[in-house]
Amino acid sequence: MIFYVVELLDDWNVDVLECGRLELSEELGIAQSDISRLWQRFQDYGNVSRCYSTGRPRVTTPNEDRYLAVTAKRNRPSTASDLSRQLSSATGTTVSRQTVYRRLGHIGLYARRPVRCVPLTATHCRLRLAWSREHALWTPQQWSCVMFSD
Repeated sequence: MIFYVVELLDDWNVDVLECGRLELSEELGIAQSDISRLWQRFQDYGNVSRCYSTGRPRVTTPNEDRYLAVTAKRNRPSTASDLSRQLSSATGTTVSRQTVYRRLGHIGLYARRPVRCVPLTATHCRLRLAWSREHALWTPQQWSCVMFSD
């Protein structure tokens, strides 16, 4: 919506904006203070783009983010700490493991630990099937004497 107002600020006559902010705000459904703020910024700086942002500046550049992504995709088992060290040695930018984790998360790469389980052989499968067929017709009375554990 702000971009729409910016385009209107460029198109509208200065006299209309000076005198008719209320009408403009009613027409667009935006608070008059927003239009006044944008108009003041336009008069001061010649544009209405955001100049200064509060918050911490990013440590990595977009190129370094791409480097992290490519390195992570080429070497899948590498950890975030490994990638942090590789980035530091390649570019000189020191970042934490958590920063690498967040940067990779923004592009959809997350650490996943594979499930560790005992693979079943054909013999295991055959024995399990035989056991289940043998006990398929048991009554609840018979199952009440059985204790299952891991």
